[in-house]
Amino acid sequence: MAGFLGFFDFEKEGPGIAKDAPKKRSFVVFFEFFFRNLWKLISVNLVYAIMSLPIFTLGLANVGITNVARSIARDKHSFGLSDYIETIKKNWKQGLIAGILNTFICIILGFDIYFFFSMERGLFSSVCIGATFLIIFFFLVMNYYMWTLMITFKFSLKQIYINSFKFVIINLKNNFICFVCLALTYAIYVGLLFVFPNWAVLLIEFVVFILTFPSFKALLIQFCTFPSIKKYIIDPYYEENPDLDIEKRRDLGLIEDEYQTVINDDGEEENENVFDD
Repeated sequence: MAGFLGFFDFEKEGPGIAKDAPKKRSFVVFFEFFFRNLWKLISVNLVYAIMSLPIFTLGLANVGITNVARSIARDKHSFGLSDYIETIKKNWKQGLIAGILNTFICIILGFDIYFFFSMERGLFSSVCIGATFLIIFFFLVMNYYMWTLMITFKFSLKQIYINSFKFVIINLKNNFICFVCLALTYAIYVGLLFVFPNWAVLLIEFVVFILTFPSFKALLIQFCTFPSIKKYIIDPYYEENPDLDIEKRRDLGLIEDEYQTVINDDGEEENENVFDD
């Protein structure tokens, strides 16, 4: 299937996303999902922080936490850390390459900002600074999409970057909302350092940031970006191919199953019919 604007190739299937995943959920639901899974997410955040220390493995860290956040945002069960590791195993090549490539892009953009700010103020330098900040915005927002596309569909790395770029424009409103919310969150963390300028507060804030913020960011991104991915990729494809991958789609929540899993008195899982006979 050619897909949207000719750049989505569904000849290669991916694990998919739930058909009834979050649309335009309120912040109340977002925080409900976040705090409901907080203890599970703490271990994921800790591993994410450790994996992010070597800059070249940041892509792997993003791949893992995106999968966990995607499941939680769809209100589907996630095993947390085990799902995190399993996703990295499946996508480690693209994740590693994309992480290294993104690092080089950040270095180049950082050098551009330094170079243009060091120039004598004038129209040319002002235009260059503005253009560089615009590129930075696009690059940051592209990262909202690329990890989800990577773990969901079997796109090439080139397709992932191109599709992510186009989604920046397609979903500009929600992208901007997500960008502002994350910027405000960063501002709060930094602002607290000035309000309580001592080492004890700094240490507490650092620990809280490490244990909560990575998954908070990943979950917020899923809430803001999923509707666009669903609208332009998932829905059109399954409208044209309603009978494909039934079992796989049911396992992943793409089709509502008529059975639900319950735990009996012996602690074992059983399937229970949720419909009236």
